Amino acid sequence: MDPTPRLSAVVADGVATVTIEHPAKRNALTPRMWRALPELLSRMATDPAVRALVLTGAGDVFSAGADIGALREPGDAMQDLSVRAEEALAAFPKPTLAAVRGYCVGGGAQLAVACDLRFAEEGARFGITPAKLGVVYRSSSTRRLVSLVGPSTAKYLLFSGELIDTGRALRAGLVDEVLPPGELAGRVAEFTRVLTTRSQLTQAAAKEFASGREDRDAYWAAQAGASGDREEGVTAFLERRTPRFGWTVGGGG
Repeated sequence: MDPTPRLSAVVADGVATVTIEHPAKRNALTPRMWRALPELLSRMATDPAVRALVLTGAGDVFSAGADIGALREPGDAMQDLSVRAEEALAAFPKPTLAAVRGYCVGGGAQLAVACDLRFAEEGARFGITPAKLGVVYRSSSTRRLVSLVGPSTAKYLLFSGELIDTGRALRAGLVDEVLPPGELAGRVAEFTRVLTTRSQLTQAAAKEFASGREDRDAYWAAQAGASGDREEGVTAFLERRTPRFGWTVGGGG
């Protein structure tokens, strides 16, 4: 019997790994899974043990998208759920990274685009496929895609629904690194270890500014002044040791 579709989460060494698990349907996301993601992210956002988050798929597929059977339901309930999950992921206050193997299509690509970074294994395939289903991609999702890959590539993906390989995805800026088969997990672990040693203050402010928030300079300057992180960072550099930053999301902020 196939296991129940679910999102699993494991926290180790400062990194939360959230795994999309629905192997019978290439990790397609069911309504229940879409609903679960915002709640899961809310818990992780305030957990001091979590300094970065990795989103991935079970086995050799990231996610083939939304469970198409649910799209037979009348109205836009399924799309509302997917956009709510996407927005929750984009708003997560700590660094997020999508680790992609195999297909990253439709709703799966929607979530990957909402992450801060995307690392992919050679052979992965990416597609934004609403045109194959007669679905209108929401404006917020479209703007996020355009900001990542530019208008031309966004139109190519949305107009055609065609899948692209890792080479084109890398050139377009859809992915940040492409790894040979067997090296993705090690590289993701290595990079997230780096992230967990860096200043959460810097990371949280950078996420806000990169998302278009331009009215918070005074807030973040006050946070920086009160945190002592800058003094710790400089002292650690001069002493040639790893800094012990004190500011944390939901704690020092």
